[in-house]
Amino acid sequence: MEQTAHDRIHTLVTSYPIILFMKGTPQAPQCGFSQRVANILNDVGVRFASFDVLSDPEVRQGIKDYGNWPTIPQLYVDGELVGGSDIISELFVNGELAPLLEEPGRKMATLAGS
Repeated sequence: MEQTAHDRIHTLVTSYPIILFMKGTPQAPQCGFSQRVANILNDVGVRFASFDVLSDPEVRQGIKDYGNWPTIPQLYVDGELVGGSDIISELFVNGELAPLLEEPGRKMATLAGS
């Protein structure tokens, strides 16, 4: 039986503690909003998975329906939608994002001397 887009999205959202649905990749974002959120996550220093919605039109539309959120990027933490670019930016500026993302094993290892 073939998985629906909703089933595939649900599997992704529940398989990773933090996943960003974005246009492009963190290394090569394809829109400014996706770049902003990826940069914020990197600045916070957490490991996160990402999914390039441009690679799959069904997921690109399906993620909007799945979270009942009309825009991309979308950040999910522990299976729950946190929000898009504006909300992530606001949480970051207010100092509320890092505590939301901090769980044992999630912080990226920092290099000695950095």
